[in-house]
Amino acid sequence: MDLRTYTRRYCHKDNRLAALSYFGTFAVYFLSLWLAIKLSGQWYLMWPAGIVHAFAAVRLYVLQHDTGHHSLFETRLQNELAGHVLSPFTFAPFEVMKQNHNLHHSNIGNLEHRETGEIHTMTLREWQQAGLIERIGYRLYRNPFVLIPLGAAFTYFIRYRWPKNTAEFGIVGVLLHNLSIIVFLGTLYALAGPAGLLVWLGFSFLGGMIGVFLVYLQHNFEDTYWDRRPDLNPQVAALQGSSCLDFGWFFDMAVANITLHDIHHFNARIPSYRLRRCHHEMPAEMAPRRIGFAEAVRALSLKLWDEDNSRLVPFP
Repeated sequence: MDLRTYTRRYCHKDNRLAALSYFGTFAVYFLSLWLAIKLSGQWYLMWPAGIVHAFAAVRLYVLQHDTGHHSLFETRLQNELAGHVLSPFTFAPFEVMKQNHNLHHSNIGNLEHRETGEIHTMTLREWQQAGLIERIGYRLYRNPFVLIPLGAAFTYFIRYRWPKNTAEFGIVGVLLHNLSIIVFLGTLYALAGPAGLLVWLGFSFLGGMIGVFLVYLQHNFEDTYWDRRPDLNPQVAALQGSSCLDFGWFFDMAVANITLHDIHHFNARIPSYRLRRCHHEMPAEMAPRRIGFAEAVRALSLKLWDEDNSRLVPFP
């Protein structure tokens, strides 16, 4: 049995599991936010609630990503409606996010279409040919102390107000999305005042940093995969070019199994609530290599794709 045949077993969508994941995450999101605001005068109690809220925000984003693949609920309409409802809380306009993410899936591992990826990667040859200003800019961009905090702030609070390809995929939708964010924040301000808004902002920023860290690790690790057509193999790119993170069951649950990104790229029709079972029931000869936390942190030092040796390497 090949991997494609195996993964098809896990593509069945179940509205009961989808609803539990969807509405359960919303419940945790709002409850943890309420607790963090109520406990804002006691930082040792506020922080645990706020961290839970940050992870709930990440999980909502992953569920919206699932609705974009129409892999969460049973019907297309249910997924589309659920995705739009999530938009004010993920800060990502649904239709444009969906279309841009589909472009990413279509061009995974393609060195000639790196613009469809979330994080830009230069090749070693490009680095050697780059001028001083370009090198300084790329060094700053790939510095984790710049990429993770500033990347989170820029992406979620600024860039997603008018994402790339907005003019092509939905100007009206993005404008309505931004209006819905104003309504959400206005309601939060009316209910909790400026202190509540600051608590939400701080832990949303933390959630954004967790999200950027995961996005980086999904395709930036030593033995990832990049190539050029006609040699590019889409199936190899999906599996080898995407990571399988091994941070434990609790972390997988907290981020809706987006850590099992290789299987997701290989078969995006698998719902997030079936990804972990698909991974752990996989025959040993098919099982992907897992990346532990220590290796994941080390991956932050890898910056350039070495085409000759087919691996991601640090700066020379």
